[in-house]
Amino acid sequence: MTSEEIESSFAFIMELEKLKSITRKVKPVGQDRYENTAEHSWQAAILGLTLAKLSREDLDAEKIVKMLLIHDICEIDSDDVFFFDETARNDIKESEMRSAKRIFGMLPGEIGDQYLAIWLEFEAAETKEAKFAKAIDRLMPVLQNLHNNRQSWDENGIGKEQILAKTAFIADAGELVWQAVSEKIEAIFDS
Repeated sequence: MTSEEIESSFAFIMELEKLKSITRKVKPVGQDRYENTAEHSWQAAILGLTLAKLSREDLDAEKIVKMLLIHDICEIDSDDVFFFDETARNDIKESEMRSAKRIFGMLPGEIGDQYLAIWLEFEAAETKEAKFAKAIDRLMPVLQNLHNNRQSWDENGIGKEQILAKTAFIADAGELVWQAVSEKIEAIFDS
């Protein structure tokens, strides 16, 4: 390890401080404020690790945790985009790529390249780990909404059918996970 590598690692980690100021659309359960991206990434990583360990599928839990910890780093430059806003999600793809390259490029070569490769794998959602991580990324705000009286769904006019259709890929975290969550979604709207 060289002093330049240490300094670039410090610069990278301090850049990640900015994730704490990126506001999302979901409030932490029982809170009046909106969560930030750093909180989301941490909690999604813990959920991913837990469910990966419980999964009967042979999954690389460490890779899933890495994906969930870094998947939203591009929001430092690109900001968070509401999951149900398809137009904004499509429009931001190039900005996210530039952001990921810039931020991971702050790291010493091999490490930055590895992080970018993991981020790209997550974005492509073709491997079993990436599909699982994407499902967990979506599952976390669903769980928050289920325990927060549908807070972000109601604030943004999102209904049951839209939620069920757009979140069905949560089944990539396991059919039983999706069954449990979809039943809870049905119940919270039908009660």
